[in-house]
Amino acid sequence: MSFARVRALVVVGLLAVLALVFVVVALVRDTQSSAGLAGGCPEGWPLADVTLREPKDVKINVLNGTDRIGLATSIADDFRNRKFQVKKFGDEKKQIDDIAVLRYGPKGVGSAHLLRAYFLDNAEYDYDAKRTDDVVDVVLGSGFQQLATTTEVNQSLGDLGAPVAPAGSCPMPQDD
Repeated sequence: MSFARVRALVVVGLLAVLALVFVVVALVRDTQSSAGLAGGCPEGWPLADVTLREPKDVKINVLNGTDRIGLATSIADDFRNRKFQVKKFGDEKKQIDDIAVLRYGPKGVGSAHLLRAYFLDNAEYDYDAKRTDDVVDVVLGSGFQQLATTTEVNQSLGDLGAPVAPAGSCPMPQDD
């Protein structure tokens, strides 16, 4: 074997060892959480469903938190026309100054994320870890004007990114 060949094998061998060392160091120092895996979830924390839903799979209650008569009925019809499952609609006991408030539990995280896009990321979240259903209450406030168009919703969803588990909860494992 020639000297050039031996030298080339030594160099390639050293590069392979260095690559292996870098990979091991990267894996050991990896600080990313295991997103989507409930294995590292503290005991007692609820599992949040962070799957982004299609409108046909989202169940909502529409509540009017303003003094405008018939607002909940009108917006409930708008949501039905957009294929949402409207369970109830009516008046909220308390007036809301915001554009909208989305009330939901761990099973409604992905649904609330989608609904936030219909308010151009201006709806407030009201997460309740003890809530057990997958229905999202949409409380319309005095700042509300109208729902976003389909184009605006798609753009807003792109800006919002993927749903994230709220503080005090862990993302539910995803079925691939």
